[in-house]
Amino acid sequence: MTATNKIQTYLQKTASPLPLIFFRIALGSMLFASIVRFWYNGWIEALYINPKHYFPFYGFEFVTPLGEFTYILFILCGASALMVALGLFYRVSSVVLFASFTYIELIDKSTYLNHYYFISLVCLLMIFLPANTALSLDALRNKKLAASQIPAWCTDSVKLFVGMLYFFAGLAKVNSDWLIHALPLRIWLPAKNDLPIIGGIFNHLWVAYAFAWIGCLYDLCIPFLLSNKKARPFAYMAVVIFHTLTSMLFPIGMFPYVMMATALIFFSPEFFHNILTKVSGNNTIVTTDRVFRYSRPARVCLQAFLAIFFIIQSVLPFRYLAYPGELFWTEQGYRFSWRVMLMEKAGHAEFTVKDTQGRLAVVDNKAFLTTLQEKMMTTQPDMILQYAHILRDHYTAQGFHSPQVYVDSYVALNGRLGMPLIDPHTNLANQHESFRAKPWILPHNHDSKGL
Repeated sequence: MTATNKIQTYLQKTASPLPLIFFRIALGSMLFASIVRFWYNGWIEALYINPKHYFPFYGFEFVTPLGEFTYILFILCGASALMVALGLFYRVSSVVLFASFTYIELIDKSTYLNHYYFISLVCLLMIFLPANTALSLDALRNKKLAASQIPAWCTDSVKLFVGMLYFFAGLAKVNSDWLIHALPLRIWLPAKNDLPIIGGIFNHLWVAYAFAWIGCLYDLCIPFLLSNKKARPFAYMAVVIFHTLTSMLFPIGMFPYVMMATALIFFSPEFFHNILTKVSGNNTIVTTDRVFRYSRPARVCLQAFLAIFFIIQSVLPFRYLAYPGELFWTEQGYRFSWRVMLMEKAGHAEFTVKDTQGRLAVVDNKAFLTTLQEKMMTTQPDMILQYAHILRDHYTAQGFHSPQVYVDSYVALNGRLGMPLIDPHTNLANQHESFRAKPWILPHNHDSKGL
């Protein structure tokens, strides 16, 4: 059988929708819980309403903060997440969920996290997949929607994306700081020595090395182990243990629980059928023999979209190769590449504003930025540039004539001595953001090597 024939045979293959259905329920439920958690902790106001200024992503400057209407945005996001979990008006609610969640995350890059990016892309995929053909209010209302079989590639596309996240996260750990120097784990772990019972072991250097190597091998291998029927129970046990530990040791919110739930997509339909049978006492969960099929135009468009989607996701993590310098230092190409908790950076940035008439002002960053924004800005060159433009516009309004903005910045990477990050002689007010390399980022001579 030729490769083309194999592809055609695979694209015609069908499978039970149960893994995708459970993924839909888990995704919607966890996002609803996350929205409630955000609201309860007051983070909506702190992160999206109170700041005086924001740091939009390049190319998405049209995504602006909504002030008090941000609460409505979160209500839409939470309600649509719950509706996705219930399978109610699924297609519309999944579009609203993707749009609202992504809008929230695009408001300010200070809050960027890899798993927010992951969730946005998963929500995008779920718009087009038949995840409401069983165990949904839609299927209950419309019996013609119910199906016992869906195209196998629908579920497999989610599996592939989850596997890519893990694999690229593992590749990113193949660097000398992580594997040879156990950085930044040798900095972070001793700070957890006050944990009950296990805290004392984190003072030992070998523990940092063990965590580094196990973490790298885990990320590289876990999607393949989850895909193997015999290894799957043990692999999922490793998922639970690994993410339970990360939730105990690091302040990364819902991410560990999201990944525990996400890994269930790899389990067989029989696994979920047995769970439903035990819970409901009913051996017949799906009472139809209908096979869900896309119309030919919809199928061709969706498969083309998925091909483009996965090509982009395969290339994007390596775009840093187009930039000079050390990635961890310049961060050009760092975001959107599944580089999860790989570095510890601490920075200080003092800005000076001058004009042609001899006026001079030394900026108090706290007068313009929140604590989180200042912390993130001081170590990320693109945010330093954005902040310089904020200062330029502010001091122009204060009567400065063609203000020039300079920064004296020092950053410590993975426990090394602080070094200048930005050329202090560059007038950042005249620099423009683009996808080009930033020549005003000073080089770092540390010896980190990796993929």
